[in-house]
Amino acid sequence: MSRLSFTGVTRRGFTLGALAGVTVTAACGNGIGSTGGATIDARVDATLNEMYSRYPNTFDLAQKSNGMLVMPLVTEAGLGLGGAYGRGALRVNGATVDYYSMVKGSGGFQIGAQQYAHVLFFMTEAALTDFRRSPGWAAGADVEYVISNEAANLSADTTTATAPVLAAIFGQAGLRLGATLEGTKYTRIIP
Repeated sequence: MSRLSFTGVTRRGFTLGALAGVTVTAACGNGIGSTGGATIDARVDATLNEMYSRYPNTFDLAQKSNGMLVMPLVTEAGLGLGGAYGRGALRVNGATVDYYSMVKGSGGFQIGAQQYAHVLFFMTEAALTDFRRSPGWAAGADVEYVISNEAANLSADTTTATAPVLAAIFGQAGLRLGATLEGTKYTRIIP
């Protein structure tokens, strides 16, 4: 009847202790007890207040949308190869329903860094449903811009009025020109 012992700990005690440690570690990684969600929500609120005060017509757009993905701070940098990263929240009827991260990679002649905020307005229920069901939704050329780094005013015409997804990019700061969402991938996260 030999029993394996590690300084007085049985194999079963060691296994149970290790499983408890894994459970605690997994809970930390899943956002349980984390203030990440509250931090993102506070940044989203500040970003929406800024957008509504600078571009008042976006408030009407928000009221007409089925949901909005708000990315309060996106950091983008490039030197030959480039990339961007940010975290935000999906709001439906004014309430946060999910949290998302966004990543973007790019190549070509580029140098510099910038930070900006952006909001995606899902104008149809189908567009919102497609976004939420996708394991990794990618923004493409089908996204219509209502505010970008090239125009300070909201532009809504017959094209943007019927587009399923509208984008507002604003608050750029940095030494890199041109913010676009093409090739950006959004993934649901637990902050």
